[in-house]
Amino acid sequence: MLFDLAWRNIWRQPHRTALSLTSIVLASAITVFVLSLQLGTYGTMKESVLKLMDGFAQAQPKGYSDDPDIRKAISDPQALMTRLEGMPAVTATAPRATTYVVLSNGPRSYGAAVFGVDPSKEAEVSTLHKTIVEGRYLREGDTDAAILGAALARNLKLSLGDKLIMLGAAEDGSVAADALTVVGLFATGAPEADRQVVEIPLTRFQTDFAIGKRANVIAIAGRHLSDIQSALPELRAAAHEKGLVVRNWAQLEPALNDVILLDASFSLLMYVSLVVIVVFIILNTLLMSVLERTREFGMLMAIGMRPAQIGRMIWIELLLLACIGVALGIALGSAITAWVARDGISFPSAEALFSRWHMPATIYPQLDAVSALAGPLAIGTAIIVAGIVPYLRVRSLCPVSAMRAS
Repeated sequence: MLFDLAWRNIWRQPHRTALSLTSIVLASAITVFVLSLQLGTYGTMKESVLKLMDGFAQAQPKGYSDDPDIRKAISDPQALMTRLEGMPAVTATAPRATTYVVLSNGPRSYGAAVFGVDPSKEAEVSTLHKTIVEGRYLREGDTDAAILGAALARNLKLSLGDKLIMLGAAEDGSVAADALTVVGLFATGAPEADRQVVEIPLTRFQTDFAIGKRANVIAIAGRHLSDIQSALPELRAAAHEKGLVVRNWAQLEPALNDVILLDASFSLLMYVSLVVIVVFIILNTLLMSVLERTREFGMLMAIGMRPAQIGRMIWIELLLLACIGVALGIALGSAITAWVARDGISFPSAEALFSRWHMPATIYPQLDAVSALAGPLAIGTAIIVAGIVPYLRVRSLCPVSAMRAS
């Protein structure tokens, strides 16, 4: 009975109800679209940065991230790679060895990080080969080839075909010295990579630094970052058997994680403000309705209806408004998001800014259960909880004074 009365009551003032529903629908649709766009931006940013060099995850010796010593190595990387590649979420793996060296060309010397990579495997987990601006990327069968950042090449006054002298410390304590031929220059847009990174064939690295067939890390790639995130327990179990650890994207790129958390914090303030505004609009409308219907409530109490029942009826009215508005808002927001996601949103004037994060200038909203439901459900829940105010107002009414209200 209360439900029927509540349904009839919310349509006694169709214009007021329509305005209230419009507020809820628009607010819910906005949160669906904006949150989808935000999650799509975060997803594109994370995948673009990680694909450049890190991979979506990495298997490493324990303590390697805190102290990347060349002696902390994986003894049989191929066996672990074979097992990891057998997992449905993993599309490719690549072994890497890393250390720090001094590079020189004549009187010029600079410190840099040298990476030993398997060219055929590396191209499957990294997009560094797509940033080559001069020459070519490493090829299978290369022996003394090297690629380096364009900024590092300028500092060393190197060009394609020049010899690059490398000096470092081998694992056995001897001096690792080599002369490499520059075959390619890359420009990622990231200063730390363009000024400090050199890649050489893994076999050459293993010989120069006397590490045998070992590697320091195994980079892991998947179709999507979310696939690797879901498979982390399985990946960690496989790595644990070898005495290794698996680091996820946030551990590989803590600065990026901090940027996303900071942006999400400011966005949360916006969402909370939107929810509060909508709740106060609906609450104000409902309180005005309660005041206008005070005599009606007095008559209902006079014929035997208890104040608690009238309060529940008011709360059901609010519940109906919230449910209808949220449902329509989810449908509208999802439709708009799906339509925009077909072609994405282009920001041609921001290409330079996006390139710093290795991102394309077109962003695609990411519509999923979280982006579709989080905002509207927060709005609906807040409205329902706020219904305690008119509920308490009605419960405090006295039949005689209520019927005398003007």
